[in-house]
Amino acid sequence: MFIAKHPILPFDIKASLLVQKLQSSWMDKVMLAISFFGELPYSLLSVLVVAAIFYWQKFRREAFYISMVLFSGLIILGVKNIINRPRPTTFYVRLVEVNRFQSYPSGHVLSYVLFFGFLIILMRTLKQIPQTTRNTITYISAFLVIMIAPSRIYLGAHWLTDTIGGFLLGIICLFPLCYFYFRKKPVRDN
Repeated sequence: MFIAKHPILPFDIKASLLVQKLQSSWMDKVMLAISFFGELPYSLLSVLVVAAIFYWQKFRREAFYISMVLFSGLIILGVKNIINRPRPTTFYVRLVEVNRFQSYPSGHVLSYVLFFGFLIILMRTLKQIPQTTRNTITYISAFLVIMIAPSRIYLGAHWLTDTIGGFLLGIICLFPLCYFYFRKKPVRDN
């Protein structure tokens, strides 16, 4: 609730200006590419396509849990509406990307931590998948999880505290997803 009462913090402005010192046209493209999977409808399609691939490869349980990631959109919208923090403006920072919804928390960061974080966990767990595939997906996913917050700040879409809030909410959502995924299934009597 601190963010709701203090929407513009000097610390956030300084952090944004520090990240944006690196600006160039090629960096704009790189940061937009990093954020690509968090944009609608691509975020929705990414989850559905990955879930379909797992289902097609006979990992039905994993496909179900991957599709559960879609419910994080409700959490994002709910918290954004409660906090109702405005986005950064050109008065404070350079805007490479203009967004419609409220700023806190960063939905991109939350969804990347949840979706790509869960993919990392699956790749470390599913030994039936070839090692090269598991490593490739793990490295790409880790890169995106690490880089999404700086990309959102660089693009002027979020403040640092928005990305921290998104990261924490992503971790909070990832824990129950993993808990239920790893929970042993009850043995049925026939």
